[in-house]
Amino acid sequence: MKARTLNRRQLVAVAAAALGGTSALGRPAEPARPAGPARVPIGFLGACHSHAADKVQVVRESAEFELVGICEADETVRRRLDRTGVPLISQAELFERAQVVAVESDVADHARHARLALAAGKHVHLEKPPADTFEAFREIVDLARRQERLVQMGYMWRYNPGINAALEAARKGCLGEVYLVRGTINTLLGPERRPEWGRFPGGVLFELGSHLIDVLVRLLGRPTKIHSMLKTHGPVPDKLADNTVAVFEFPRALGVLSSTTLQPNATPHRRFEILGTNGTAVVGPIEPPKLAIDLAKAAGPYRAGAQSVAMPPYRRYVDDFAELARAVRQGIPLAIPPEQDLLVQETLIRASSPV
Repeated sequence: MKARTLNRRQLVAVAAAALGGTSALGRPAEPARPAGPARVPIGFLGACHSHAADKVQVVRESAEFELVGICEADETVRRRLDRTGVPLISQAELFERAQVVAVESDVADHARHARLALAAGKHVHLEKPPADTFEAFREIVDLARRQERLVQMGYMWRYNPGINAALEAARKGCLGEVYLVRGTINTLLGPERRPEWGRFPGGVLFELGSHLIDVLVRLLGRPTKIHSMLKTHGPVPDKLADNTVAVFEFPRALGVLSSTTLQPNATPHRRFEILGTNGTAVVGPIEPPKLAIDLAKAAGPYRAGAQSVAMPPYRRYVDDFAELARAVRQGIPLAIPPEQDLLVQETLIRASSPV
C-alpha cells in the first residue's frame, strides 16, 4: 500500500478536532529551555501509578512547566524518585507552590487526592480511572466548577495521531455510516499486581480498558445498552476479572472492546478499528501508531482502495501537558469538556458491572 503522509500541522489540527544528560552529581540534568513566559509550576500528588514515571519525565523536559516536586508517602517509591533527583516535598508545600497538581497516586486514592487539590485551588491533571463510582467523579467535576479550575483526564490516547485521524475520518463521513467499532488493549500482569487491579468491579476492563472506552464514547456517544463478560481465567486463584469483553449498543452501531491481563508481548497487538459502509480505518498497533484506511470510494483526503497514512513522531503525554499549560495560561477550556468526561465515567462504570 502506498503511504499517504499527513504533516505535523495537519495532525495537530486533526487532534484538536478529535477532541537528557547527567549532572556532575550523577543525577539526570534538567534540559535547557528557551527564554520565554514564566513556566507553570506543577507538582505531583503521588507517583506510584504506572504512568507516573513517564509523565514526570515529560514535565521535566517541558519548556512549559516547572516541576516544584512530588509528594509521595510510599518509601519504596520515594527512594526511586530520589535517585532521579526529583524534589520530594510535603503536601503542604505542594499546595503552596504548585499551580497545577498531577494526581498519579494509587487508583483508590485518585478521587480523594483530586478533591484535595481542587479544594486548595489547583488545576488538576487526573490519572485514570478517576474514581470507582460515577457519583465520586461527578463530585470532582462539580468542585472544579465551583473553584473555576480545570480537571484534565489522563486517558493516554487523546492526542494519539492514529486514533484521532481515524476518528476524524469517521466524523467527516469518509468511512460512510459507522456500524461497528472494535478495540483490544491487553497486557501481561504479574501475580504481585493482581490484588491491586482486583479491588474494583470490572478488573482489567476498568483499569486498562478505560482507555478504549474513552475513545469509543468520544466517537459514538452514550451507549443505549452494555453487555459485559468479566471472567477470571488466569492461573492465580483470585477474583480479578482478567479476561473481559464488553459489547456496547448504539442506535445504529455496535462497539466491541476486549481487555485481558494474560497476553505476553501485548503492546504491539493493541488495535482500534472503525467499520463503516464506505470503508474501514484500522489503528494497529496503537503505539507507535500505524493507520490503514481502505475505502470503496474516495472521500476527503483519501483515495479509493487500501492505503497507509504516515504518522508524525509521537510520544505519550507530551501534547496533553502542552494543552494543559495553554489552557492554564490563557484561561481557556480544555478541548474535551467536563460533560464528555462525565459520560466516559458513566460508561466505564456501567461496563464494569457484569450482565
